[in-house]
Amino acid sequence: MSERDAPYSGGCLCGALRYEATGEPSMMGHCYCADCRKASGSGFIPFMSFPASAIRFSGQTRRFRLPSFRGTEALRNSCPTCGGLVFGGEVGKDDSHTIYAGSLDDASRSRPQIAIFDRDRPAWAALPPKIAVFDTLPA
Repeated sequence: MSERDAPYSGGCLCGALRYEATGEPSMMGHCYCADCRKASGSGFIPFMSFPASAIRFSGQTRRFRLPSFRGTEALRNSCPTCGGLVFGGEVGKDDSHTIYAGSLDDASRSRPQIAIFDRDRPAWAALPPKIAVFDTLPA
């Protein structure tokens, strides 16, 4: 099985919250918004988006809801045991989910193609080369 055919798998620090995603992500990138920076404790969050039908989750989550840029509600899911941030979106409700790429078992599979919320990017957070950069979200 080639890397491209292998599922994307990952989870939290302690392994209590896990996922497996099949197929290729619809988007891979870095988000520099203030919420992602605070959630990650870094200058950005590397993310991957998958259709909900392509991901299976196991384990309990601790959910944190906050207003999104679009005025809807954003939901972040972390492990209630270790606190590791794993994915975004509500299972059983949303059409797609954001996997936080730092939670991948094989982090080398994350290959950022876009940078979003560049307007909020700290000067010390370097952009990866040759990616599309958006001030907020792509149109």
